[in-house]
Amino acid sequence: MNRVFKTRYFARWMRKTDLTDQALCAAVAEMSQGLIDADLGGGVVKKRVGLAGRGKRGGARTLVATNKGNRWFFVFGFEKSERANISNDELAALQDIAADLLGHTAIALDIAVQDGALQEICHDHKS
Repeated sequence: MNRVFKTRYFARWMRKTDLTDQALCAAVAEMSQGLIDADLGGGVVKKRVGLAGRGKRGGARTLVATNKGNRWFFVFGFEKSERANISNDELAALQDIAADLLGHTAIALDIAVQDGALQEICHDHKS
């Protein structure tokens, strides 16, 4: 079973966009099939996600911490109109976050959900 999460930071950013949990779940379904826009290394991948009325090209870029198996964490997002990409320092920080999140046990993930650090979405999503 896939476990798909968004961080508190990502959820806060999402509120400023038209991005939905359903769009994130669809993105995970695509990534599960190998449709990843860029593998940035260190457990971080980039995935374009369409925004309402704009599609993927004019939409959002999401950075996801993943083991490319059963754990997916949406950790950072930006609209293409806001910026072109992330800096090397930002990528290094995201890779550290990915290593931390991917190292969590199932119990630790459940606790993070209970305390609000993570929100779990598409709970029973299967690829």
